[in-house]
Amino acid sequence: MPDDIHAGCPRIEPIGLDGVIVRFGEALSQPANRAALAFRAALERDVPDGVEECSTSLVSTFVRFDPLSLSLAALVSALEQRLTGTDWYAAPLPEGRRLLRIPTVYGGDFGPQLDEAAAAAGMEAEAAIVALSGARVRVSAIGFAPGQPYLGTLPEAWDIPRQTGLTPRVPEGALVVAIRQFVVFSVSAPTGWRQVGRTAAPLFRPGSETPFLLRPGDEVIFDAVEAGAWDRLVADPKGGIVTEPLA
Repeated sequence: MPDDIHAGCPRIEPIGLDGVIVRFGEALSQPANRAALAFRAALERDVPDGVEECSTSLVSTFVRFDPLSLSLAALVSALEQRLTGTDWYAAPLPEGRRLLRIPTVYGGDFGPQLDEAAAAAGMEAEAAIVALSGARVRVSAIGFAPGQPYLGTLPEAWDIPRQTGLTPRVPEGALVVAIRQFVVFSVSAPTGWRQVGRTAAPLFRPGSETPFLLRPGDEVIFDAVEAGAWDRLVADPKGGIVTEPLA
């Protein structure tokens, strides 16, 4: 059964004139994220007539429909039927997931806020690198910028707050951390999260048939490498990434 942070969920909420959100939680949790991903996959395997798009956020599935061919009431009824009888919080994750090992340079110019983030987590910088590079995290959602992943959840020590101010700009490939999550920046942008490392991962490939490197449900390990490896990683179109399928 869902715990307190899932109380009142799942529930369906209209969004604008042609969308609904199926919400599985009020805050990020692995079960709620699992439910959102699994429910989206189920809808995409058997798309209701009139539904035009499905996508996921951290704990919700978004459904966009054609209101000229499908009424809101009919869609809500169809979704309620699909929600019934399945424990979506324990449902299998979508097929086709992968484990990606992404080489990452931590600290120094590549992670200028590593020491600060480590202190907030109650550990020394070297211990922080061991902890962060040893974490296996799941892509919870893609958002903010093309191909940009949110990944979690990290151990409780990394439930550290965002900064009170903004870092004016972090580079493409910056690995940042806050609130038990990683984000890897697909573009250079400002952020309130602390940069602990940098990758050469090609997150957004606009000329590719699959422009986003990562997909919700994929799992990632940000392996620590020495700063001297950076030039080699940048020269590699894959950024040194090793990928294997997940059963």
